[in-house]
Amino acid sequence: MVHIISLVDANDNPLQNDVVEETTKNTTTTTTKRRHFATSSNTQTLTSPPMAHGDSSHDPFPTLPYELNTEIISRLPVKILMQFKCINKPWKTLISDPQFARKHLSKVTSTHLILSFSNPSHEFIVKSYSLKSMFESTTPIPEELEYPLRTRNCYSLFVGSCDGILCFSIRGGGGVLLWNPAIRKYKMLPSSKPPKKNSYSRYGFGYDHCSDTYKVVAVYCNKCDNCGKFMSKTEAKVHTLGTDCWKRIQEFPSDFEIISRGKFVSGTLNWLAFNRVASNSSNWIVVSQDLGNESCQELSQPVYGINVVNLTLGVLRNCLCTLAYSGTFSDVWLMKDYGDNKSWAKLFRIPPYMEDVDSFPYSNVLCISEDEEVLLEYKSKKIVVYNIRNETFRNLEIQYLVNGWAIPHLHVESLISPFF
Repeated sequence: MVHIISLVDANDNPLQNDVVEETTKNTTTTTTKRRHFATSSNTQTLTSPPMAHGDSSHDPFPTLPYELNTEIISRLPVKILMQFKCINKPWKTLISDPQFARKHLSKVTSTHLILSFSNPSHEFIVKSYSLKSMFESTTPIPEELEYPLRTRNCYSLFVGSCDGILCFSIRGGGGVLLWNPAIRKYKMLPSSKPPKKNSYSRYGFGYDHCSDTYKVVAVYCNKCDNCGKFMSKTEAKVHTLGTDCWKRIQEFPSDFEIISRGKFVSGTLNWLAFNRVASNSSNWIVVSQDLGNESCQELSQPVYGINVVNLTLGVLRNCLCTLAYSGTFSDVWLMKDYGDNKSWAKLFRIPPYMEDVDSFPYSNVLCISEDEEVLLEYKSKKIVVYNIRNETFRNLEIQYLVNGWAIPHLHVESLISPFF
């Protein structure tokens, strides 16, 4: 007798059928029943529900090794797994296991575009778009996520997304929110008060593989007047998940103003800074902060070969990237091997959008498809698709982006808990 289990993976693609053969004796009939996990003293198996008393005509389904069970369900979408947790205790125990969450994360390849913004009623809204739909439709349909702090006049700023956890800073010293919308869990971190009233903050969020935990870094830039010149002194603090406090760490290079949130790449947070005393491309620097030893250093940039009017730091294909704007066009550079200065490579050049030669038109490069289409954030108010092959643009019609302002960012669904 042959049983075929047909499932879909975390990307809604059919898995290869797993065929389990079982030799049965003195049996001529088979009845299909709902499978579930059962636990015994020495094994965990996928079996049918217990047979009714005296119901000898119904044979149980064949058992599967625990490792195969785990492998199969680790390919399922988070939404299905959250439903499976309600079946019984063994399912709940397995799906709640941090090691299983890591295994599931390693198999997830589908990505979503998250937009966070305040609506006309001053409520903070978070919407999720399938990244596939952004390339296939001019009017993608989103799913609205239940932001845990959705109250009027609660202003949140997106910090970063790492392993399915979204990080937001709450304005006015309201602390930091870590939220996994897929499993509907969130955690508020204690507020890290700015050292001075005339300072502003930048945040970064990422995973430290050395300590196997997540960290939030707050950088405060303190404006001061030294000898009649504008200067900026920084102070940095870090919060490690599992602790209840912030601690002070190595300061950033002085005289530079941190102008971007930290971008997480390969165990580091990367910050873009600029010396406003001068005005040429050599005064843009990238500060690399190692989340393991919590130290920072300057990261070398590519030789742009143009007069850089504006520079944007981002993450593309899990690599650090820069968007260098010359005043008419923008060049996209990628650091293919993090930390190797020789691995910087120019990927492509983006012409002006709709003949709109303006200062800093492109805010960020979000994604590149297999068909060489690029998802761009345009003036922080539009999402456009640029086709590298034929050099054409396509505007996406997204609500609230016409007259509003939103922060787009990429995100994957996971089982990772913010209570790590």
